[in-house]
Amino acid sequence: MSQPQRPIRIMNVIARLNVGGPAVAVTHLTERLGAPDYESILVCGTIEPGEGDMTYYAKERGIEPIIIPELGRSLSPIRDIKTLWKMYQLIQKEKPDVVHTHAAKAGFVGRVAAWMAGVPVIVHTFHGHVFRGYFSPNKTRFFIILERITARMSDTIITLSDGLRRELAEEYHITRKGRITVLPLGLDLGGFTQMARKSGVFRKDHGIAADAPLIGIVGRITPIKNHALFLKAAVEIKKQLPAARFVIVGDGEIRAEIEALVDALGLREAVIFTGWQKDLAHIYSDLDLLVISSVNEGTPVTVIEALAGGCPVVATAVGGVPELLDHGKLGKLVNDQEPKSLAKGIVEMLAAPLDGAEAQALMVDRYGIERLVKDLDGLYRGILAKKQRART
Repeated sequence: MSQPQRPIRIMNVIARLNVGGPAVAVTHLTERLGAPDYESILVCGTIEPGEGDMTYYAKERGIEPIIIPELGRSLSPIRDIKTLWKMYQLIQKEKPDVVHTHAAKAGFVGRVAAWMAGVPVIVHTFHGHVFRGYFSPNKTRFFIILERITARMSDTIITLSDGLRRELAEEYHITRKGRITVLPLGLDLGGFTQMARKSGVFRKDHGIAADAPLIGIVGRITPIKNHALFLKAAVEIKKQLPAARFVIVGDGEIRAEIEALVDALGLREAVIFTGWQKDLAHIYSDLDLLVISSVNEGTPVTVIEALAGGCPVVATAVGGVPELLDHGKLGKLVNDQEPKSLAKGIVEMLAAPLDGAEAQALMVDRYGIERLVKDLDGLYRGILAKKQRART
């Protein structure tokens, strides 16, 4: 009589569970790839000052992350050697069949440690990249070299879009296209699809009239998100729509700077800062549209969530956003970083919003968590089987 097959042990590694798409995605993967076929654990560092903490999101889903404090985002050669040693020791203890790393810092430390420990399958997901708009040219070149080295330690690299796959292979030469697997994000979108449009909860809580145009931006308040462009566009919008209100959901290291810009632009009565919020479904419900004003993006979860909730989107055409919006079919794309251009796109969308039903259905079909779980199950098992055949 054959012995029952033991579960496949997976270790997901991410630098920190700060507010954002990668933390949400990794939490859902750890939750869904569970018994009886899998045993999944989540390893992360601690968040930095001023960042929103999503550890609660994991714990609400029965996940108790293993914390390596030094795994946080900031680079430090001495500390990163210590982090690498701790990661190696943890892998030796847990003996995972698969180490799946997410984003840059965890991707480097986690893959090197997994390679040193002889883990059978090493996979890394680029949720975006830091090669444009984040660091100086010299630092960017250094990070590209590190990614090329760790790509050789990986059985496959995962990107969230074909566009990112092309960038990594053809522009930055991280690895060849054949070693990159495209797997779009997988999210639990039920709370957004089931929320009625214009529920009124968020507007009531913040004293916003039901008929006031309400335009929002959701995410970390950091330079890459370009909140300054959003606010300068708001000035232009107010000239045409004096009753318009603007909401900034999130927090971050340049919040004080952005609040000062609100005052300098004379927008204090029109702009609301909410800080980090757990209940985004009610926010998307009451927004007339969501704005992405970023300089660079991977596949922004906020866009997927908004469209799943029937909320229209206007976004700068950067990174993976054009592909996510079907190059303008599912939302309006703005091809430059000019306030008047963004304002024009917003006003046009407010006047003639796209039908949200098609976008909502497509988001569930393309980015539902069950699809990603099925895809990863096939990927992990396929690589493991290939390795086992090679050993026999």
